[in-house]
Amino acid sequence: MKPATFVSLSSLPLAFSAPTLTLHPHAHRRNVQPICAFDANSVLEPTTQPISKRDLNQTTWNPPSNLVTPLKEVWDHEVSTYSDALGFKNYGYDQVIAGTDTVTAAQRTQVETAIRRQFNTWITVLAGFDGFPYESVDVNVVGWAVKSASVLQGDTSAIQVYTTTDSEGVPQCDERCGRFFHQDGDYSACAAGADRHYDQSLWLTPGFGGGAGGDWGQRVASEYFMENLGTDNIHIVLHELGHTFALDDFYDWTPMGVTNFIMLAGSAMEITEFDAWMARDWWRNLKSRYSL
Repeated sequence: MKPATFVSLSSLPLAFSAPTLTLHPHAHRRNVQPICAFDANSVLEPTTQPISKRDLNQTTWNPPSNLVTPLKEVWDHEVSTYSDALGFKNYGYDQVIAGTDTVTAAQRTQVETAIRRQFNTWITVLAGFDGFPYESVDVNVVGWAVKSASVLQGDTSAIQVYTTTDSEGVPQCDERCGRFFHQDGDYSACAAGADRHYDQSLWLTPGFGGGAGGDWGQRVASEYFMENLGTDNIHIVLHELGHTFALDDFYDWTPMGVTNFIMLAGSAMEITEFDAWMARDWWRNLKSRYSL
């Protein structure tokens, strides 16, 4: 198992790490990734079997024949539209290889469990494939960003509590401790200490519609997330985590022959076989950058 520090929460933003992830809010990040629109009325029942019932045991690039063409279409589209697709070094793969209502201690534990479950749903489809080194990632919440420390009930000694805000007055974890801001790995200015740096932030925003995600973390409605803490597949979170692992949106086109998958917002409630192979496609093209 790979240890991870993965989360910081505020407004509630949350910081987490996987190997070190923190969840927290950053207003300017709204321009980093477009908001993903989810229409609850358009969500379709998956037309494919759950991942556990599909054959993802291949350890080399050998996707099902019916997915070869659409996967090639997706890869070519991403490489041509991303800025420096293979040179960028803060995808979820990089992070794994290299994490105002009161909130009870029990709720914080549930939040950590929930985000760990969602993150590892992606890890599961990569485990054992083409040298991917981990079967699971121990995602840990390392900090919470709140308007007032009194929001957090119970013992908070194991987490970093931030009351700093961004330019719009929204609680956020200290940028000096965030991987998004220090991709060189230098956390010497982090007052909390390098061991409490965060890799990602989970931005739980009251009343937020849809979601947003990227290498910085994920943003969803706080009500939605807290109401689904016990859900195996929190599908908007899974979609936004897909962006963390470099996967694209599909608002203006659909690859040939596939119509239901988590990255096509609103069309699936879980990671599908096609999503799994898209993530594997990125891994096989990025793995050479790691000393494995």
